[in-house]
Amino acid sequence: MPNRWKPNVTVAAIIERDGRFLLVEEDTADGLRLNNPAGHLDPGESPIEACVREVLEETAHDFAPAALVFTRTRTGDDITYLRFAFAGTVGTHHEWRALDEGIVRTVWMTLDELHASAARHRSPLVLQSIQDYLRGQRAPLALIHTDASVLQATAAR
Repeated sequence: MPNRWKPNVTVAAIIERDGRFLLVEEDTADGLRLNNPAGHLDPGESPIEACVREVLEETAHDFAPAALVFTRTRTGDDITYLRFAFAGTVGTHHEWRALDEGIVRTVWMTLDELHASAARHRSPLVLQSIQDYLRGQRAPLALIHTDASVLQATAAR
């Protein structure tokens, strides 16, 4: 069978509190970059579960998704990312938790600060997802369905 196109599924969290958005500063091949708490979907988890896990790993905060903000793709030279962004709220901060490898720190930024730092964003989707959120482009979480067979595959391992 010839090479089959297979997108990489990523998740991101849009977290606003008191007019500021929670971002992570991470060490990348291009230097320190700002990103939404985000990451890849792991085998056996739903996009919602992946987002909750990634927020905990990258920020040491619990996360309660409330809405799907948008679904977009970003295509590079040889790879496509299908991104699910979730709006929600942070819960308990687990100060004892180490942040994920490569994450230098978390930072709360205003929209003006986000615009001023656009050159340091990991991708244009960092700001785009926040702007979509602010425009009210949200859908209920029920829009995302993960078949039970996906979750059962992990339980069987």
